[in-house]
Amino acid sequence: MIDPTLPAQVAPPEFAVSGLLPHAVTGAEVVALPVLPGTDADDQPLLGPGADQLAETLGVDLLGALEVARAIGKTGEIVQIAAPQGIPGNPQLRLVLLVGVGDQRPTDFRRAGAALARAVRDRATLATSIPALSPTAGLEAFVVGAMLGSFGFHWRSSEPDQRPVTKIVLAELGDADREVLDRAVALGTAAWRARTLATVPSNLKTPEWLAEQAQTLAADHGLKCRVWDEKQLQAEGFGGIIGVGQGSANPPRMIRIDYTPKKARRSTPTVALVGKGITFDTGGLTIKPGQAMVNMKRDMTGGAVVMATMAALADVDCPVRVIGLIAAAENAISGSATRPGDVLRHYGGRTSEITNTDAEGRLVLADAMAYAVDKLDPDVLVDVATLTGGIKVALGQQVGGVFANHDALAAALLAAGETAGEPLWRFPLFAGYEDNLSSRIADADNGPKGPAAIVAALFLQHFAGDLPWAHLDLASVGDVPEESFEWTTGPSGFGARALLDWLGSDHPLEGIL
Repeated sequence: MIDPTLPAQVAPPEFAVSGLLPHAVTGAEVVALPVLPGTDADDQPLLGPGADQLAETLGVDLLGALEVARAIGKTGEIVQIAAPQGIPGNPQLRLVLLVGVGDQRPTDFRRAGAALARAVRDRATLATSIPALSPTAGLEAFVVGAMLGSFGFHWRSSEPDQRPVTKIVLAELGDADREVLDRAVALGTAAWRARTLATVPSNLKTPEWLAEQAQTLAADHGLKCRVWDEKQLQAEGFGGIIGVGQGSANPPRMIRIDYTPKKARRSTPTVALVGKGITFDTGGLTIKPGQAMVNMKRDMTGGAVVMATMAALADVDCPVRVIGLIAAAENAISGSATRPGDVLRHYGGRTSEITNTDAEGRLVLADAMAYAVDKLDPDVLVDVATLTGGIKVALGQQVGGVFANHDALAAALLAAGETAGEPLWRFPLFAGYEDNLSSRIADADNGPKGPAAIVAALFLQHFAGDLPWAHLDLASVGDVPEESFEWTTGPSGFGARALLDWLGSDHPLEGIL
């Protein structure tokens, strides 16, 4: 068999701040200015910082250009003005973009950044004053949007079709804004990493490969990492992970990554993050229809999100200990695959009757959660998974689901998702469906009837001990069907920004402990 080799991938833009007006940034091939809607429906739109000076230097009526294009400052709306001769002091200038920022909420800045990034692909340098409108509300969101709107992945024999703009200079900002910029780049990088990992095809992305990526990530970011191979998993009783992975030629792994803040003490609390790492999901012997299998390389999105989050914790100055666990396996079909009717014994002893081998994510998560409760002594437990088709039926493809046994933890995650642009909706852990999990021969049935997302969450709740626990079911947002601002078609990597917004806050566990 020929080993697959992933070609070099495109990189996100580099960012810099400058106190200059955007048109005065030497070498800027593109200048982008913000357009604000008029205060009333009949009012002309308004142009943001640097517009008057650029209009005078370029000799162009910018408001007239907006009128001709019938532009009103709607978020992400872009009007292009050619500047083929450049301007005095910047002969490299070739293009001016007028970019709508709508109501100037973080969402508007994020979407404006993403729309602008798409418009300047294959350019060298962009200078813009858009974040200068409101550095507090707009800088982080704009940078994240510009990074994710630039995202690309390819495995062609030729070069990529398009490349992100090489550099973005944020004009009319200064040294005081660098801290916010650094945090924004960390958030954008985490989302880029999660998206990339979820997009890598599964002929390369085996559990072993994912573990190798985790080890490299940990070494690069000063984190500790441990990997269990299939023999160690078997010896230590991880029956769920072994059972799901035993049908594949690519054996399973469990990955542990440890982050400790610089000022940690004995009293510093610990958060355990557990990610589903199913590197490909055929459904097992309960096989999926062919079309439903096409996107299953992204069924390890939960694991990718945990890995990306761990890599960025120091960059967002997370004040608590965090331990990430990724339960990695390939759910394949062979003579050694787990069968419907088999019983698996999880770490810690609880058993599951397998009535649906396509309900495999909860089986690997259960082992990792039980290990976390038993060995890590965490104060809070959160698992992340593309788990059930039921959550997609309920929510569509723009909102993720959250279940929690603790109201303050649920509120913290909901607020973080809203701030980060990764919205979540809370579902009930309704005890009335607990009987659906009953098995005549085991502690639980892994594929019971009933509302799929809720019964899956109830199944996992048995492995959370007495901890404050939340379960993020992101199967609804695991795939993006079409380009939409910061979302690019394909696996989404959804969840890293929300977790980092929560864990990177000053007091992430306030009200929870």
